Amino acid sequence: MTDLSQWLDRDGVIDHPGAETERSALSAVAEAAARRFGLPAADILDRLVAREAQGSTGVGRGVAVPHAAVPGLDRMRAVFVRLKTPVAFGAVDDEPVDLLFALFAPTGGEDAAPAAEHLRALAKVSRLLRGSETRELLRQARSADAVYAILTQPAAATAA
Repeated sequence: MTDLSQWLDRDGVIDHPGAETERSALSAVAEAAARRFGLPAADILDRLVAREAQGSTGVGRGVAVPHAAVPGLDRMRAVFVRLKTPVAFGAVDDEPVDLLFALFAPTGGEDAAPAAEHLRALAKVSRLLRGSETRELLRQARSADAVYAILTQPAAATAA
């Protein structure tokens, strides 16, 4: 596994039972992020929707990695939303999405450091969620605490 605790904290992992559309799934992500970061959910949702308009962040196999730069953040942050029922998301494989790992970067102005960290974070999350075993563990986890443990297990702990 890969330790994502540098961006994700325990309270940033939620199970969301009621999303029926891509927009309602993004709204669940925005609401979770707003609670964690103390920022307006509507602003976060607007940025997520604008990013999705550029191309779907549905990476396939039921996974989406929505992401956006958000004013008011001082560092990279994340939330993870597990949907009870997958929703159509325009993913590259046309499969519905039930696992959303959302990344939020600070707006960086002319500083390239936030953009570089954002790209590294996207790559790290994508590598982790590419693994079928990890996706299955996330789907079968019985609690948000168990999901958090899966996402934040240090890489060295799985070495044999």
